[in-house]
Amino acid sequence: MTATLTPPTAATPQSRAEPENRWEYPALAVLLIGTGIAYLINLSANGWANAFYSAAVQAGSQSWKAFFFGSSDAANSITVDKPPASLWLMELSVRVFGLNSWSILVPEVLLAVASVALVWATARRPFGPAAGLIAGLVLAATPVAALMFRFNNPDALLVFLMIAAAWAMTRAVEDGRTRWLVLTGVFIGFGFLTKQLQVLLVVPALALTYLIAGPPKLGKRILQLLAAGAAMLVAAGWWLLTVELWPESSRPWIGGSQHNSILELTLGYNGLGRLNGNERGSVGGGPGGGPGGGDMPAPGGGSMWGNAGITRMFEPAQGGQIAWLIPAALVALVAGILLRGKAARTDGRRASLILWGGWLLVTGLTFSFMAGIFHQYYTVALAPAVAALVGIGAIMLWRERHRLWVRLLSALAVGLTTATSWMLLSRSTSFVPWLRWAVLVVGVIATIAVLLPAPRKLALMSALSVAFVGLAGPVAYSADAIATPHEGGIPSAGPNVGMFGHRPGGEFGGAPGGPGGGMPGGRNTDGRTTNGDGGQGTNGEQGALPGGPNGTRVPAGQGGSEGQGGSMMGGPAGGLLGAGKPSDRVIDLLETNGTNYTWVAAAVGSNSAAGFQLAAELPVMPIGGFNGSDPSPTLDQFEQYVADGKIHYFIGSGNNRGDEDRGGPGGGKSSEISKWVQEHYTATEVDGVTLYDLTTH
Repeated sequence: MTATLTPPTAATPQSRAEPENRWEYPALAVLLIGTGIAYLINLSANGWANAFYSAAVQAGSQSWKAFFFGSSDAANSITVDKPPASLWLMELSVRVFGLNSWSILVPEVLLAVASVALVWATARRPFGPAAGLIAGLVLAATPVAALMFRFNNPDALLVFLMIAAAWAMTRAVEDGRTRWLVLTGVFIGFGFLTKQLQVLLVVPALALTYLIAGPPKLGKRILQLLAAGAAMLVAAGWWLLTVELWPESSRPWIGGSQHNSILELTLGYNGLGRLNGNERGSVGGGPGGGPGGGDMPAPGGGSMWGNAGITRMFEPAQGGQIAWLIPAALVALVAGILLRGKAARTDGRRASLILWGGWLLVTGLTFSFMAGIFHQYYTVALAPAVAALVGIGAIMLWRERHRLWVRLLSALAVGLTTATSWMLLSRSTSFVPWLRWAVLVVGVIATIAVLLPAPRKLALMSALSVAFVGLAGPVAYSADAIATPHEGGIPSAGPNVGMFGHRPGGEFGGAPGGPGGGMPGGRNTDGRTTNGDGGQGTNGEQGALPGGPNGTRVPAGQGGSEGQGGSMMGGPAGGLLGAGKPSDRVIDLLETNGTNYTWVAAAVGSNSAAGFQLAAELPVMPIGGFNGSDPSPTLDQFEQYVADGKIHYFIGSGNNRGDEDRGGPGGGKSSEISKWVQEHYTATEVDGVTLYDLTTH
């Protein structure tokens, strides 16, 4: 007998509309424990992961002031370029368990388990246990989730808080109580303190869901949404207001801003600048394209961040991270809306579809068309919506499979998933080469099978084949993400098929920037290591990014100091996207009488400073913040610090990021400091690192 959908009433909790299943909680335990164990495997191989944030965690574990502001160093010279919420859990962990890779990354894994549990709970309430378990499984198996919930970027906490807001809104739709709306606003507010305006991408879906499906009358629904907005402002505003009112002379410079303003950071570098490309202080620097523009072009044309457009999520850089089940999720959304077409306004199931569908559409379209900085790992924000819609859609289509049009939509979803998996797996001829053929064969059979009416046992076999088609590719990519060490500023899951980011062993992979040009090679489309000239990128496009100050290109896996590729990944001295790995001799020099100085050293750029700070566990001043382009400190301030004996060494990293055309107006400050040090102090080379002792001339 085929199960039917009965709209639950607003007064009855959605979860109680489904019968209890004795298998549900054991299955949930397996899912959650399995997620935790899988994500813990090989965790320490990621080392410091993103050393930019790990250094801030080290600082916050030593100084409560650094903890509050999110400072890069315990002496509070400058903050990271995000609010500090994502650092707080890690900093508390380090205070308890000491500074190491596990104490930094285990909290992120715990956020993964909590996120899977919340997706299960949120999808389960309107659609039952099977939908919740499928949604949780899909989230755990999504490659970019397996990557970012084992990494220390802000995205793990951001995604958890976004899911929590969706859960609270689902509860609000059930009973119409204002407290759930307020809680939704609180979660969004703390999401703002995690990654600023990105969390607002889910707000339209949340607001529309309650405006349409909330139980009270329209006037009260509007007032409740205003209360949610007020809660959001309070949850985020207390910290922003404190920072704005705090005397600038006694707090760190706001990293990522050109005028020491958290509001500038919010609306510019981390806000509208991401949409229009006007990102002062970013890698590209300022308005427009080209040097000084946030939409910095790759050699030969295009953009450093890929080409904006409706197919962006399926391009090589993003496709393997998130695209596997996007077509199925969209088909599920359409099918679900059609199936709930005549339901009451307050129907919880349609409300859930509006929530998750709105999340997917608004966030996906924003990511697709934004002109500013965009990295492939941002797509983890799409993972909960895709997972929930797939879980919901699987159950709805299964229950209504007796209808021909439902079977047609099911076949469409399976066929599109098969085609997407084939495309993504075909981008690397060396990565599990047999898998694409298995997916293709099983996918074709499954597409035909779901079209045909069949007894329940045969239908279950078809469902298992559909599960294989949908999950085989993501699981393979996720397994690769777990088995492969990831560090640096731009991680990616799976084989490098055109990603812009750091790969193991110092490889630096890149995506094509347009015909005849692109980003660095890293790995070729067949998985082979290429040199810094890029080799043949995706679609046969050549491309590389200049590695050193004089435009030299460096073989993959090689770091180097000045003139040898240090400007991007670094080497012993670090670089723009990777921290240095100082030798024991260098660490000994820093630690000798290190506590006698406010900063044991100073270096241009946060990543250049981070490796030394993490190794010595003493403050290292990151001149100019992440990009070396923030005007902090000025030359006069730096000279005074030196005169007062507050800085021991200056580390010459070879970043060469102080030029006006590379980092906006603040970049000249770090250039001035570098030149002043070179003119007044003697350089000493120690194991590939150039040191200037600022206590002697």
